[in-house]
Amino acid sequence: MAVMQSQSATPAPAGPLARLRGLVAGLLGGSHEASVTKRLAGTIFIIRVISAAIAYLAQILLARWMGASDYGIYVYVWTWVLLLGSMLDLGIAPSAQKIIPEYRTRGELALLRGFLSGSRWLTLASSGIIALLLAGVVHLLSPWMDPNSIVPLYIGCLTLPAFVVANTQDGIARSHDWMQLGLMPQFIIRQGLIIGLTASALALGLNLGATAAMAASAAAVWISMIGQMIVLNRRLVSHIEPGEKTHDVKGWLATSLPILLVESFYQLLSYTDVLMLQQFRPSEEVGVYFAVVKTLALVSFIHYAMAATTAHRFAEYNALGDKDRLSAYVAHAIKWTFWPSLLATAALLVVGKPLLWLFGPNFVGGYDIMLVAAIGLIVRSAIGPVERLLNMLGHQQICAAAYAVAFFMNVGLCMALVPRYGGMGAAASTSLSLTFETILLFYVVRSRLGLHVLAFGKR
Repeated sequence: MAVMQSQSATPAPAGPLARLRGLVAGLLGGSHEASVTKRLAGTIFIIRVISAAIAYLAQILLARWMGASDYGIYVYVWTWVLLLGSMLDLGIAPSAQKIIPEYRTRGELALLRGFLSGSRWLTLASSGIIALLLAGVVHLLSPWMDPNSIVPLYIGCLTLPAFVVANTQDGIARSHDWMQLGLMPQFIIRQGLIIGLTASALALGLNLGATAAMAASAAAVWISMIGQMIVLNRRLVSHIEPGEKTHDVKGWLATSLPILLVESFYQLLSYTDVLMLQQFRPSEEVGVYFAVVKTLALVSFIHYAMAATTAHRFAEYNALGDKDRLSAYVAHAIKWTFWPSLLATAALLVVGKPLLWLFGPNFVGGYDIMLVAAIGLIVRSAIGPVERLLNMLGHQQICAAAYAVAFFMNVGLCMALVPRYGGMGAAASTSLSLTFETILLFYVVRSRLGLHVLAFGKR
C-alpha cells in the first residue's frame, strides 16, 4: 500500500528561496490521507482560534468587570474545573479514539453501540459521585480557606459532571471525524454563553464577583453539553443501524485507565504553574500570568488540532498492520505541528504587549513571562502529537511515566522558583519541564517504535 508521501529521488533545491518553495510544497502536498488530515486539522484549528478570540474577549471583559482580586479567584476555581474535568472521565474520552476505530475495523457492532451510549452514562455517574465528594472536601476545609472562594468552589463541583460528559462526547464525535460537533459546543457556544450570561448579570445591576462569574460558567457548561448530546444522538442513529448492545465496561477501563494516567499527568503539567502560583503569590499576579497563558494559547491549539485529528488514525493504521502508512502519517503530523507552531509563536511575540494591554495596563508587565513560556511550547511542538501515538499503540504506561517525571520536575521547580520569582519562576519551571518531557518522549518513541520523531534532522 502506498505511503502518504513519496520520497523524491531528485536532489534538494539550492538557495534559500528554492528551499522555502520546497518546504511549502511539502506542507501543501500529499496523498488523500494527508489532505483529509490537513482539512480536519484546519477545521479544528479554525474552531479553536475563533474560540480563543471569544475566550480572550471573555477574559478581558471579566478582568475589567470583576477587578483583579475577584478575577484571580475565578481563574483559580476555573483552572480546577478545567484540570479535574479533563481527568474525571476515567480516560474514556481520549480512549474513544482507540476503542471506536478498533470496534469498527473488527465489525463488532454490538460492542460499538454499547460503548457509544454506555460510556457517557459511566462518565456521568463517576464524575457525579466524585463531584459530591469534592464538595464535601470543600466543606471540611472551609475554615482554612479564603471565604470568597468557598461558594465559587461549590459551583465548580456542580459544573464537573457536565464538563466530563461533554469531553466524552467530544471524543466520540472526533472518532467519526465530526470535528465541528465535538468542538463547537465546548469552545464556541460555551464561551459565547459565558459572555452573554455575565453581561446580563452586569446589566441587571448584580455584583459581578467570582461567585456570579462561576454561576454563569456552570450554566454555560450544562446548556452546551445538553445541546451537544441531542445533536450527537441524532447523528449516531443515522450513522449506525439499531441493534444489540454489549457493554464491555471491564474492557473499556482496561484500555482507558492507562490512558487516563497519561492525560492526568499531562493536565497536571499544564496547570501546575497557575495552581502553584496561587499558593505563593497574590491573586493579582495569578491574573496576569493567566492572561499570558491565554495569549500563548494559539500555539497549543495547533498541537491540539493535530492530536485530535490523528489519534484515531494512528489506532486504525496500527490495527490494519500497515506500518509504512503509519510511519509516513506520523512524520506528516509532526511536520504539521512544529512549523505552524513556530510561525504562530513568532507572530504572538511581535504583538504580545498590545494583546496584554487589552486586559489592563498592569498586565503588560507579563510580556517577559511570555518570552520564557514560549520556549517550552516551541520545544514541545518539535515532536508533534507523539503522546497520542504511544497511547494508540499500547504504550500508555511508559508515556505516563515520562509525563509523571516531567510533572514532578515541574512541581519541584515551581516550589523552588515561584516564591521568589513569581510568574517568571512559574514560566521557567514549565518550559524546563516541557523540554525535559520532549527529550524523554523522543527517546521512548525511538526505542519502542524505531521512529525518528523530530520535525527536522536525520530520519
